[in-house]
Amino acid sequence: MLKLNEKEITNVNDIPLDKLLINEGYSLQRIAVELNGEIVPKAQYSNTNIKDGDFLEVVNFVGGG
Repeated sequence: MLKLNEKEITNVNDIPLDKLLINEGYSLQRIAVELNGEIVPKAQYSNTNIKDGDFLEVVNFVGGG
């Protein structure tokens, strides 16, 4: 189990970060991701595997003014 913005998600061991985010409905172009307190560069999303016990914080960017 991992936490994604306080939501508990199960059965995610060794899934790439980009696939998890897409499965959860996020647009990869408009977000910033923190994994266990560290910001993950977008270029590393596909190379970063998520495992049980991880904590993700995802922030959406919204345009406008």
